[in-house]
Amino acid sequence: MSPRRNRPKGGEKPAESPSGAAGDRFGLQSTESWQGEEWSVRHVAGASAAGKRYRCPGCDQEIPSGVPHLVAWPEYGGVDDRRHWHKACWNARDRRTTKVQRSRNAPRY
Repeated sequence: MSPRRNRPKGGEKPAESPSGAAGDRFGLQSTESWQGEEWSVRHVAGASAAGKRYRCPGCDQEIPSGVPHLVAWPEYGGVDDRRHWHKACWNARDRRTTKVQRSRNAPRY
């Protein structure tokens, strides 16, 4: 029995992604409205997130290296305005309070 063929028949090229070549390299990027301003949101794959740890502003917990997450920044903000969020925390940002209580044993960095 011959192996199953999962490729399209013919010389068809796969459809181009709407985000273009930059979207393929850096992940999916979109624009969302929050707190009266436009925010750029980029999804980061786990393999792309290797090497650094970030602190999520939504839950104040650490995002370990290699964990998929997203990066959000104001549309007209600079590099210093980028924040790394857990995807669930970004989706729940309107339901969270403005002052997150840190546990006693949480690091202060």
